[in-house]
Amino acid sequence: MPESNYKANKRIVQAGLTAAWPICLGYFPIGLSLGVMAQKAGLAPWQMGVMSLLVFAGGSQFIAVAMLAAGASAVAIVSTVFMVNLRHLLMSSALAVHFPSVSRRFLTLFAYGLTDESFAVNLTRFNQGGWDRRSALTLNHAANATWVFSSIIGVYVGQLVPPGAAGVDYALTGMFICLLVFQLRGPIFTITALMAAACSLLAYLWLPGNAYVIVAACLSATAGLILKRTLRSRDRHS
Repeated sequence: MPESNYKANKRIVQAGLTAAWPICLGYFPIGLSLGVMAQKAGLAPWQMGVMSLLVFAGGSQFIAVAMLAAGASAVAIVSTVFMVNLRHLLMSSALAVHFPSVSRRFLTLFAYGLTDESFAVNLTRFNQGGWDRRSALTLNHAANATWVFSSIIGVYVGQLVPPGAAGVDYALTGMFICLLVFQLRGPIFTITALMAAACSLLAYLWLPGNAYVIVAACLSATAGLILKRTLRSRDRHS
């Protein structure tokens, strides 16, 4: 490989790792807490590893482990995880515009590593400009490797670390709050976030299971898009 290409690829990978380390830092304690919960539910380290490799979705895995511990059926667990993870369709659609003429193999690898955190960071970097798709892929899979490793280690130390130690039960909620705050870049984003909260609460009170997540996401995203287009149209005519 020519020296110039090597240096260029090295910079691309380093950029992805630099952007990934805050996510990895947050994933490690959360992965540990998931492993602790999995150990309490009777999962072996290899079973936790397979789940993290195949699912790679923190919130869904916490739900799945809790349902396993409660003795829920396989159909109930699979359907619940599927519903919760449907939000990835919205995230994928938002990022799709940044991947024109990209091979299916690359899209498959990228989509596999897509999470709420990697989506937020990648979307912000793409919107700022100058963000390489290979850096985005590096970010995704650095986070993926950290998550799989930490969740497996958590099973091994499950007997030593209680589920509620050092506030790890709140870590996932705290991380989502931080991601939300970083996305509030203007009035439209703030209004959309408030609508999402209101829709989520109302749907939670009226709808069974986890359907409120999908309903709130779709309604608030649609309302935010309509609001944005309305304001743009008003600005053009003013």
